[in-house]
Amino acid sequence: MSVSSAPRFVPFTNFEQFHSTLRAQLAQDIEVLFAYASLPNPLNDACRYVMTGQGKLVRPLLVASSFVSIDASISTDIDISVIDISVDVDNPSSDPTNLTDHLISTDFESLLENDSDYDMCRRAALAVELLHTYSLVHDDLPCMDDDELRRGQPTCHIVFDEATALLAGDVLQTLAFEVLTAELPTFAPFDSNIASQLLAVFAPRARRMVSGQMLDLNAEASANILQEDLEAIHRDKTGALIEAAMLMGGICAGATAPQRMALQECAQHIGLAFQVQDDILDVTTTTDTLGKPAGSDEKLDKSTYVKLMGVDVAKSYAQSLFDDGSAAIIRELSSRELSDNEDNNALLALIEWLWSRKK
Repeated sequence: MSVSSAPRFVPFTNFEQFHSTLRAQLAQDIEVLFAYASLPNPLNDACRYVMTGQGKLVRPLLVASSFVSIDASISTDIDISVIDISVDVDNPSSDPTNLTDHLISTDFESLLENDSDYDMCRRAALAVELLHTYSLVHDDLPCMDDDELRRGQPTCHIVFDEATALLAGDVLQTLAFEVLTAELPTFAPFDSNIASQLLAVFAPRARRMVSGQMLDLNAEASANILQEDLEAIHRDKTGALIEAAMLMGGICAGATAPQRMALQECAQHIGLAFQVQDDILDVTTTTDTLGKPAGSDEKLDKSTYVKLMGVDVAKSYAQSLFDDGSAAIIRELSSRELSDNEDNNALLALIEWLWSRKK
């Protein structure tokens, strides 16, 4: 059983609280992981520095939101015919005259809770944040984008040095995979079946993320790039890890095949929308707000959606992608918990938050 004392990020009530409790859980889990890894300095300090900045935590939020949304959906689909509602002859007052009251009185939802599944979700959330942060550390290096600011603070190679930053990225990438099966002291023992499914989803999408970065570098200063070319780049560079995050959360919650298909469809739309939105923010937001250099795409002569279609059309395109992503979730879950209040669905709330973000 998990002995974590940080707030659990389930059940979902509102997005701000959800984000706050996820951040608290992730911060604790990062400390546990680095204590376990016993990295030498300055590598240890560099890894802690980049992993404890004020990032948006979009990818771990996607893991957690998918987990909570699918878990809630599965909970509402429990076959009530298997529930014992017999009368206790020694205590007639216990007669469950109302099934709903009976389920509440037995705290039925708590009976469905599985610490191993939850802790596998914690592992998955850590994994995607580790992999994402590794990619940022390497992206910022002089041989890549040569940026000096990330998440509102100096980049890793500026604070430490280029060699340490390179190694920090390397070790974060390896830890992203190790964390799924590591014997960590505040986690339940890993579930080998879930872990194998997570690795099958995570590994190819990690590879696609790197391939997408190469395609992006190849496309710099290209005068004739088409929209389909841009989308091919960003389905890998940005979208692949978003796909992994959503699918991994669903796997930890025991998602059905149709639910996994809905998560993947949603992720494909959200992955593109997120990149289009980044391109828009790069030209419409200040460096102070972004936490990284504004206008860096133009400086590097990158191919972007804004460059291809202009700000207004890019905004409309991003909105349509977010709408399509939401629709994929609503189609699969609308007959259950979404029918009364869509705001109570963690994934839909996260999509709305992503659409309204300013950095």
